[in-house]
Amino acid sequence: MAPGTTHLLLRIAAILWVVWGLVHMLAGFVIMSSDTPGAVAAVADAIDPDTLKGPYPDAAGALINQHGFNLFWIGATTLICAVLMWRRSINAIFIAALVGGLADLGYFIFLDLGGFVKFVPGTVMTLVSSSAIILSFWAYFKGLKGGAPEA
Repeated sequence: MAPGTTHLLLRIAAILWVVWGLVHMLAGFVIMSSDTPGAVAAVADAIDPDTLKGPYPDAAGALINQHGFNLFWIGATTLICAVLMWRRSINAIFIAALVGGLADLGYFIFLDLGGFVKFVPGTVMTLVSSSAIILSFWAYFKGLKGGAPEA
């Protein structure tokens, strides 16, 4: 790989993870600060909000709030990984891929394929995380694996 390419790939991946992390932190905050019907409608944005009105049992509200909390910490984790990836941390590449990638895999399987969400922002964020994973893995396997990062 040409000198500096590994560094550029990691920087692009880091920027993608920053965007992804901030969007998910915001989503988590919105979910936790909304009432249960509003939070469900915010996630399942392709569904008519009138069909999602309650009443919901308190346990359902707690589950939705847990989901919001998880989105927030997952976003924060990938944001921290993005900073470390910018500094060429190999561990950050894999932590971001595991945390953000697996979160988006569940989103894709259960919400995207279920037809419950719009393309923007949800599916776009899945494409952002997939791109970040591909770019950072490319940097790792072509330039970082087994040696010091390129200059």
